[in-house]
Amino acid sequence: MSRRTSHAYRPLSLERRAWLTLGAVVLGGAGVVTYAVASPSGDPGAAGRAKRPVKVYDLALKAPAAGERELPRTDTEEFSLVGVSWTGAGKPLDGTAQVRTRDLASGRWSSWQDLEVNIDPPEEPEAGMRGASEPLWVGPSDGVQVQVVHEDGTTGSLPKGLEVNLVDPGVVTDAETRATEPAAFVAEEDTPVATPTDSVAPTDSPTPTDGTTATPTDDPTTTAPAPTDTTATPTPSGSASPSTSPSPSATTPTAPPSTVPEPPITSRAGWGADESLSSDPSEYNADVKAVFVHHTTGSNDYSCAESASVVRGIYAYHVKTNGWNDIGYNFLVDKCGTIFEGRKGGVDLPVLGAHTYGFNRESTGIAVLGDYTSTSASNAALASVARVAAWKLGQYGADPAGTAQLTAGATQKNYAGTSFTAGSKYTFQRISGHRDGFNTQCPGGSLYAQLPTIRTWAAGPVQGLKVNSVAGAGLSGSTYYTKGAITAHWTATTPASLISKYELLVDGKSVATASGTATSAGITLALGSHTVAVRAVHQSGKTTTTTALNVVAETTTPTFTTTPKLSLRTGTVNTTAVPVTLGWKATDNAALSSVKLLAPTTASFGPTTTSSSRTATSGTATTWSMRAYDYAGNYRSASASYTPVITQETSATKSGSWTTRSSSSYLGGKSYSSGSEGAGLTWTFTGRSASWVVSRASSSGQAYVYVDGVKVSTIDLKSSTTLYRQAIWTKTWSSSAKHTVKIVVVGTSGRPTITTDGLVYIK
Repeated sequence: MSRRTSHAYRPLSLERRAWLTLGAVVLGGAGVVTYAVASPSGDPGAAGRAKRPVKVYDLALKAPAAGERELPRTDTEEFSLVGVSWTGAGKPLDGTAQVRTRDLASGRWSSWQDLEVNIDPPEEPEAGMRGASEPLWVGPSDGVQVQVVHEDGTTGSLPKGLEVNLVDPGVVTDAETRATEPAAFVAEEDTPVATPTDSVAPTDSPTPTDGTTATPTDDPTTTAPAPTDTTATPTPSGSASPSTSPSPSATTPTAPPSTVPEPPITSRAGWGADESLSSDPSEYNADVKAVFVHHTTGSNDYSCAESASVVRGIYAYHVKTNGWNDIGYNFLVDKCGTIFEGRKGGVDLPVLGAHTYGFNRESTGIAVLGDYTSTSASNAALASVARVAAWKLGQYGADPAGTAQLTAGATQKNYAGTSFTAGSKYTFQRISGHRDGFNTQCPGGSLYAQLPTIRTWAAGPVQGLKVNSVAGAGLSGSTYYTKGAITAHWTATTPASLISKYELLVDGKSVATASGTATSAGITLALGSHTVAVRAVHQSGKTTTTTALNVVAETTTPTFTTTPKLSLRTGTVNTTAVPVTLGWKATDNAALSSVKLLAPTTASFGPTTTSSSRTATSGTATTWSMRAYDYAGNYRSASASYTPVITQETSATKSGSWTTRSSSSYLGGKSYSSGSEGAGLTWTFTGRSASWVVSRASSSGQAYVYVDGVKVSTIDLKSSTTLYRQAIWTKTWSSSAKHTVKIVVVGTSGRPTITTDGLVYIK
């Protein structure tokens, strides 16, 4: 159903009524149901008359047949809340009531919505009180259809005086004032206009406007009998049972202090309560032993700016339709977590409410605006309910997570089928659902399933507390390392509004304090080993402490036991990319974290890595810089410079027969080739690493390698594919020195030829 904020109200002139149209819908089994709609107006005075009072419109339902009621074609104006009521406060409606409304902004009709008709009767019914459904918030609307039928579809009786009650919550506060197009209403020519009952002049129970009289199957007017004494409480069927529950007092008690802070509460003046509607003095209980949680039903699609209007609508409905002396709930909470004062008498006092039949005298009632049958309430709403419940119970030393013995004020059964006998005591959770005390689905299955969360949040301690990270420190295994300054970051599932403070503990002692909304705190640790934890203090005073973390503060830098060293490796050689291996070794007194290559390129390595395959440009001195880090953030740098040199074959000393070959695939474009057994080439150089560069093919032969006159290897150059510029053999020394490398042709049978491309060394 489309939703929007409410239009300003202006009465229509007779001329403007001509703009209005009527429609009708045929309902199966329920007769013709009519509705009223409004056409827009161009009234230029709208802005100056934006404020309007709360109004209630009572429209009688016709009885086309026994066991049926429907809304006749009648006048209506803008409304946002709708319900059905009947004569007799103690008379239940054994039937189904459904409404359908037309959105003021879009003109679209909603689907049929059921009204909750099995609601609590008043514990002490008075003349003029009516039975009524729960009011349904539908948002600004200008048309309504209603059908009420007997539960089983038979011609069984329905209560007399059935009406649909429309509530316009008005615009009564400056924040709500806005210039909008006016609402309108329609009038069928031969149908009397319903008389609005506004909030300035309260009236008795409304009188049907369509002249409907009771059919022979209708019950006579039924009002529950007045109790024989101040403690008697009627059952839902209207029978009275004696009760020994404490009687409320008209004497204003003293507000006891609570063990937890009072949450912010929007006063009755703040939501625009018209106090002229409730002239009776407040009554008070002896204490508050339990809290009953409710939902108000209706749409959840209200904006939080509309919440005050919703509360005003419920207030007007409870007073003008039900005939009560005030709104039934002690507190109301919207989906954004705003708390509203409900029944008058003082939020800090044990005001007698009208919310949970049979158990009003030892409890307080909190209603969440909206329908939570299949939709969960928001965390903001749950947190506010928990805060109110904890505060009220804290005034009387009651644990929100505990239980209480309540004296039944009526003989009845609750939603689960548990029987109560008036005057007997029964065990309830301190925070219970409406359905725990009365036969109703309220507060809806989804919200009822969230009551354990409300109890836990209200009672404490803080739930879900954990440290997520420690900034300024590195984690190695189960230990954090820092140079001294750290910041602990944490989260908790309990809402911040229920948390008094957080404390940062070092070695078991509080060294820093943060607010309940904080998620981090910092401290500088002395050098050495410590334990660090976070403690959350719930508003109840209960504490939760995280598992202590091991944190070591140290400032010793890592050490390079082996400075960066470069050595040649096998691979393809180019003048701009000589294959090399970079080697190093770093250690730390505590825990080495990483080693990073800073130049000539960048790379990061783990603490146990000691080498990396790289390439270097020949003929150019290159500085290789590295830095070792520990987990505390301490670091040390080291660097060394190396120059790879390519020595062509022409610079070698030849022995035996060698042939020059030319190709762009060779280093320098040329190479030496020989198949003569014993032919040799000798290079002399000063360096710390060397590699022999050759070409390889399927016909390549073998060669001996001598280093400083000693034969060290026999190399087979045969390859299934032809390869050029291959560093096929390497040798590295611990330091730079003068060396000779000689290669000698083996003269392998069938493939004696080798082709050498030069020698590379590092100086």
